[in-house]
Amino acid sequence: MHEIIHTRSRVQFRRLAALLLVILLGLALRRFGYAIELPFIVVKYGGSALWGAMVYLLVALLVARSRPAIIAVMALFLAIAVELFRLYHTPWLDAFRLTATGALLLGRVFSLWNMLAYAIGIAAACAFDPARRAAIRPRP
Repeated sequence: MHEIIHTRSRVQFRRLAALLLVILLGLALRRFGYAIELPFIVVKYGGSALWGAMVYLLVALLVARSRPAIIAVMALFLAIAVELFRLYHTPWLDAFRLTATGALLLGRVFSLWNMLAYAIGIAAACAFDPARRAAIRPRP
């Protein structure tokens, strides 16, 4: 029993570390991507893929006992909901979207391509989820 709890807390710590790394990579990509002459598609959709991975990791931290595939589906629904929310406009919401925080959290413009990038980021995060590796690691 103690080993199971220890493994879960280790997995959650790794998920948190991965979340912080993904956030830093996403911010760095958006801040410095063009400055180091990365192509638009890498900066734009790489950032969206990292945002999708971030959503996966946030959901994984909140529903730690769920299987990675279930977490991925929940994260994809959440990411698509946020993208669809961009179609809703009110003055206060549009003003928030013009801030750096609003742009990073909610985005500004609806894009079907973003949904594809989110799905790729979520799939990558799921594939590298520490819980998946802990589950398939042989026990001594």
